[in-house]
Amino acid sequence: MRILVVGGSGLIGAHVVEVLRERGHATTSVARTAQQGVDSLLDVGSASTDDLRSLLAGHDGVVYATRTDEQRALPKPIYPQFRRENVDPVVRLFTAARAEGLTRGVIMGSYYTYFDRLHPQWRLGERHTYIRCRLEQAGEGRAAAGPGLPVAVLELPFVFGRVGDRLPNWAGPLDRWARSRTPLVAPTGGSAAASARSVAEVAADALEQASGADIPVADENLTWHDMLARIAEAVGRRRRVGRLPTGAARTALRLGGASQALGRKESGINPTYLADLLLSELFIEPTTGRALDAALRETFPSGVGAPGTPS
Repeated sequence: MRILVVGGSGLIGAHVVEVLRERGHATTSVARTAQQGVDSLLDVGSASTDDLRSLLAGHDGVVYATRTDEQRALPKPIYPQFRRENVDPVVRLFTAARAEGLTRGVIMGSYYTYFDRLHPQWRLGERHTYIRCRLEQAGEGRAAAGPGLPVAVLELPFVFGRVGDRLPNWAGPLDRWARSRTPLVAPTGGSAAASARSVAEVAADALEQASGADIPVADENLTWHDMLARIAEAVGRRRRVGRLPTGAARTALRLGGASQALGRKESGINPTYLADLLLSELFIEPTTGRALDAALRETFPSGVGAPGTPS
């Protein structure tokens, strides 16, 4: 197969390129900025369908592996911008892919769509703009692809790993906290987690099988307490993680939401309802059973001078 990987310079996209090449497939890596390993430069967010058709010509499949920071606060209303960044490019991409006769595709999605199916009473799409756009991205992307182009949606949790200097966007603050003298505290609840390498393996499987399924991905399920403890151990500062009272967590998040409201801003995950997610066990079953230890050490290396270490 020949596969186009959009976002091929990112943490997940670069791993997808690596795994596909190891399996003997040809790849074309696409990104907005020139970096080592990038084959073509294109801003998919503004590219036309015709631009994308030219890029997709001669390929068998395509992987969409770009993402938006759901936590950043933007001036109200944020839905138009989140849709422009998350939904519209996917619709154009798979419209072009169908026109070029591609036979398989993968969207790197979010595990929030998995929990929306599992717990419709949470009303996630209604309460959170980011999740609404992830739901629209999957549905409208598949509609644009049509029945002859199956599109698998990988529903991703916290993803650990590294490619060069590319890390998860949330890694820096956690790295600095784990290395600091500030006490580590965690609320109840937790999250599924996976390594970027594991995600890439699942993506390659989906492409080889021409899968059109929703595929939740998790290597391990971690409580927040366990996740912080393992991060601290990875950076070489093993220590006790205390319990953050549920009431304190809810109050802090409500204050964050009030601050946003005063500034007439919103974020993709609404702070008003964030506590309901944060304090839940956002676990995926079954897990792959692959260990996260190596990916944790890559994300949070021990020793002075590691990324995120105060100078």
